[in-house]
Amino acid sequence: MTTSEPDNIKHTKNGDYIVIPIETGYIKPNDNLDCIINPAKELMKDNDYLVIAETPISVSQNRLVDEAQYSPSLTAKFLTTVWSKYLWGYVLGPVLGIKKRTIKNLRKLPKQTEAHKEVVLQLYGLKHALKPASEAGIDLSNAPGTFVSLLPENPQKVAEEIKAEVGKEICVMIIDTDATYMKNGKYFTGLPIAIDGIDANKGFFGYLKGQLCENMGSTPLGCSEKIDVETALKIANIAEDYQNSLFTEMKTIHSVKEVLGSEIDEVTIEDLDSITHTPAVIIRKII
Repeated sequence: MTTSEPDNIKHTKNGDYIVIPIETGYIKPNDNLDCIINPAKELMKDNDYLVIAETPISVSQNRLVDEAQYSPSLTAKFLTTVWSKYLWGYVLGPVLGIKKRTIKNLRKLPKQTEAHKEVVLQLYGLKHALKPASEAGIDLSNAPGTFVSLLPENPQKVAEEIKAEVGKEICVMIIDTDATYMKNGKYFTGLPIAIDGIDANKGFFGYLKGQLCENMGSTPLGCSEKIDVETALKIANIAEDYQNSLFTEMKTIHSVKEVLGSEIDEVTIEDLDSITHTPAVIIRKII
C-alpha cells in the first residue's frame, strides 16, 4: 500500500513525511480543543502522528499567571540585569556559542523581565530562574497583556484523551520548543517535564551542560503511546520545522510586535485572534 500526497488539502513534505497543518483561531482560557480534535477526526489515518504545541493546551487549561501581580525581589532584579542581560548576554553566551538571536534578545531584556524572573523564582525555584531565558517552559508570547502560560498539566493524560476523542490508531504528542540534549546516548532537558526516556527538571544545570552536548531539538512533553525517544524527537522536530516556516510564529517576546504590532504587555485576546494559529500538525509517513 502506498501513501501519496493528499489532494486538495494544505500540506508540505519533509523528507519521507507529509505535514498537514491544523489551523485555528486563538484558543482561549477554558476553551475545549474541538478546533483541533474535529479536523483530526476528519483528516487523520491510522499510524499518523498528531503533534500539538504546549501553549494552546496550557491556555485551554487556564494555566495562566499575571506577572503584574508579582513584585520583583532583589534576587529577581540581579538575575535579570547582572546575570542574564550582562553576564550571559555579553560574556557566557558568546563564549559558549549560544544562538546569536538569544544573545541579541538577552542584551535588550525589558524591565518587565524582572517580574517574570520573580514568577520563575516563586513557582519553580532558583534552579530554573538561573536559566537566562525560556525558564521552565513559561511562554510569554502567546498570552494577553501581562499574562504568561505555564507548561500544561499532565500532558500525557491530555494526549491519551485526545487520541480517544479522535478514535483512530494514532500517536498524539505534545511538545515544547525548549531543547532536549544528548550526551553518550543519554537524553536530558532543563524543562520540568518530558516523556519517559528524557531526564527532565534539570533547570539551569541542564541548560549549561547542554551547551557542551548535542542539541536534539524540541522536547516531547507527553505522548499517548510508549515511543522510543529517537522517534519522538524526530517527529517533534518535523513539527517544529513547519512552525518555524510560518510568518506568524512568535517564538520570543521580541517577535510579538513584529507579528501583532503590539507591545508584549499590551496584547489583547482580539490581537491574538486576529492571526491564523497552527496549534497542531498531522504528520504522516510516506510509504
